[in-house]
Amino acid sequence: MNLKFGVRGAALLLVGVPALPALAHHSFAMFDNTRSVTLHGKVTAYQWTNPHSYLDIDADDGKGGTKHYTMEMTSPNMLHRGGWSSRTVKPGDVVTAVMSPLRDGQSGGLLLELTLPNGTKMLPGVPNAQRYKITS
Repeated sequence: MNLKFGVRGAALLLVGVPALPALAHHSFAMFDNTRSVTLHGKVTAYQWTNPHSYLDIDADDGKGGTKHYTMEMTSPNMLHRGGWSSRTVKPGDVVTAVMSPLRDGQSGGLLLELTLPNGTKMLPGVPNAQRYKITS
């Protein structure tokens, strides 16, 4: 066995290891998967983008006003598999959204279910959806 080759080979292998986390997907730990929040409001933006799509709505705040929410969704590829398209929703649509809220209390979360103006329920294909409780 050539010890020099073994050490050099190991060194070259370790040089490539720091690049691996860049390929990894971010965690969903920022979302509270023990409860959900149901929002009813008007779509202000729908971003059909990689690696994640986003849905923004201005929802009733329960006090006679509105509050802006941004909800993260899965990739367009996964959404498309569930029947979504870049035109599923549009600004101005009045929808009902169920989301797993952000743990830090900010107004946003992970979209779990969307009811369109015509009553159609859309599931956004959340990975490991069974881990997210719908409580409201």
